[in-house]
Amino acid sequence: MKKLSNFADTRIGLFTILVVLFWLKTLLAYFADFKLGVSGIFQYIILILNPLGTTMLLFGIAFYFKRSRFFYPVLLGIDALNTLLLYLNVIYFREFTDFMTIATMTGYSKVNQGLSGSSLALTNIHDLLYWADLVIILLLMLFRRIHFDPRALSTRLSFAITSIAIVVCGLNLMVAEMNRPQLLARTFDRTYIVKYMGVDFFTAYDLVKSQHINDMRKTATPSELSQVRKYTKSHYAAPNKKMYGIAKGRNVIIIHLESFQQFIIDKKINGQEVTPFLNSLYHSKETYAFDNFFHQVGQGKTSDAENMLETSTFGLPQGSLFATLGSDNTFQGAPAILKQRGGYTTGVFHGNVASFWNRNNVYKNLGYQYFFDSSYFDTSGDKSTGYGLKDKLLFANSVKYLQNLQQPFYVKYLTVTNHFPFDLDNEDKDPNFQTTNTGDTTVDNYFVTAHYLDQSVQEFFNYLKKTGLYNHSIIMIYGDHYGISNSENKSLASVLGKSADTWTDFDNAQLQRVPMMFVIPNAGNHGYISHTYGGEIDVLPTLMHLLGISTKRYIQFGTDLFSSHHDQIVAFRNQDFVTPHYTSVSGTIYKNSDGHVAKLTKAQKKHLKADHKHVINELRLSDSLNEKNLLRFYHPKGFKTVKPSDYNYSGGLKREKRIERKLGNKSTSLYNKNGNKSTVSDYQTNAPEKNHKSTDSNRIKITNPDSNKGQ
Repeated sequence: MKKLSNFADTRIGLFTILVVLFWLKTLLAYFADFKLGVSGIFQYIILILNPLGTTMLLFGIAFYFKRSRFFYPVLLGIDALNTLLLYLNVIYFREFTDFMTIATMTGYSKVNQGLSGSSLALTNIHDLLYWADLVIILLLMLFRRIHFDPRALSTRLSFAITSIAIVVCGLNLMVAEMNRPQLLARTFDRTYIVKYMGVDFFTAYDLVKSQHINDMRKTATPSELSQVRKYTKSHYAAPNKKMYGIAKGRNVIIIHLESFQQFIIDKKINGQEVTPFLNSLYHSKETYAFDNFFHQVGQGKTSDAENMLETSTFGLPQGSLFATLGSDNTFQGAPAILKQRGGYTTGVFHGNVASFWNRNNVYKNLGYQYFFDSSYFDTSGDKSTGYGLKDKLLFANSVKYLQNLQQPFYVKYLTVTNHFPFDLDNEDKDPNFQTTNTGDTTVDNYFVTAHYLDQSVQEFFNYLKKTGLYNHSIIMIYGDHYGISNSENKSLASVLGKSADTWTDFDNAQLQRVPMMFVIPNAGNHGYISHTYGGEIDVLPTLMHLLGISTKRYIQFGTDLFSSHHDQIVAFRNQDFVTPHYTSVSGTIYKNSDGHVAKLTKAQKKHLKADHKHVINELRLSDSLNEKNLLRFYHPKGFKTVKPSDYNYSGGLKREKRIERKLGNKSTSLYNKNGNKSTVSDYQTNAPEKNHKSTDSNRIKITNPDSNKGQ
């Protein structure tokens, strides 16, 4: 111990100790938290050694600060920041099975409100080990068990340490390329870079790519749009004549089912349906449903789903388009199109703060006229979760604003209660519903919150029918992305009648199905369940055609789900894809019919190679469009560029009433159509929070104290 103490009293000694400790922390993350898919002794050796080079390089920066009063704070500061980066990736990976990019980090301030509740649920007891060494070192310094060494290393020796670190990094990269050729050229999966090169290297690599994107936007020219336009024109699918315009002039109500997967539909637990009401809609003759509809989100998760829904362009390969580009990107999305082509009033109802996912800026660029965020609702105490107002309360409390919107309107409801970690107060749980007993609380709780969401939607439908809005609307219901992550799918396997021991990547891919339903009352009762393959990118052209609005003039990457020319190649953000017959995951092709690896003929290989090329091309073109903001150069006939300065989301109810007074007898709001009588009393909910005062709670309050109540 005395020798170790003496060693720690030297600069090179403390440097070595901190490098070794950080190396051990990184290995803890690799083996305890990250799932890197390591196979073979060679990959294990690379994995164990890859943190050393970058750690030495970063920590070695401290040696260039000669004075001890600078050296020690810089060394410990680098250690603390690097530990923070590692730990944030641990937390992020537990939720998303992915690593944090520069885009994710720079957008953090726009999405951090509401994340704390999830982050707390994602912590483990061994997380203390990520920070223990720093605390111990600081205490030893404070109690003078470690002394400051006034002797600085020479510049030559400092440079030698840096050079050794660079050589180690270079050798690491060379060996990684030997085992995985074109590692950096084909980065379809960020896990590969971390597995071979480490978190620090991945972050630096991503920083370079992010800077490259910024440079591309600065140098983009109108001529670059021609390739995108050429693709979307050739890819356009003419509408199905029988379906075109069947919902023309109707209100559009979009219900966003948070984290809701298709396997829940018709699922029974202990003999009870998890979502009886949604099941009834799914099988209704008023509903056109799709059972092979997939989410296609990337790191932006919910915001990516919204982007595809509103614009029919893909999210970014890294980070959230809303959070990183949305503040100044040009959009030609559903709100603006419907307002300009159909005279629609547009709005969003969401019980979280407006800044979450940067929605307060993005919605203005999309052309939304109203945004009723948490500032319009009472979210105190047990009325909210970490992600916003509970679903039953969101629907119930929204009607005082919904009833004053001019019809036809296009509104979107973003539910949140069915969000990881799927916590629900006991008073909100249905005592008659008993969930699974898998031993995995995430899986077991998932069915409880999904059941609650189903009841919430049913209460809202009852209101729509009672007030007459139901008969004059098209209600679109969709799931935004998975709820159970790949890392927990094996716990889910038994519930689905499968074995965790035989679970494969094919099974993970198939679970990316989410619901897609168009409920169209009084339209002939010709609804059915379609087996057509499609994804979120296809929603906008499908909806526009149902409303009788041609999409041919717009740049959209999806195609009408009802069209006989619809493209059934479903691209995932990581370049995997699904077709009606095959599923491609990381280059492995599975047969959909039995889930086994496919034995392909030369013709089949050629066809699937063409499909993969198509996927890569459409993702590349969509990325080019958004990253370079090319839509600023495109002006389709009759479309007026959205001016975000025209929109202000405060005082929404006052503006609604002012418009009603101005229109007088010409007002089309439900309130005026109901003889100037409120319909709030028509809404019936069994939400316990509506019947008693909110209890004191340590729950994180999501209401923004600086926001305008707007009432």
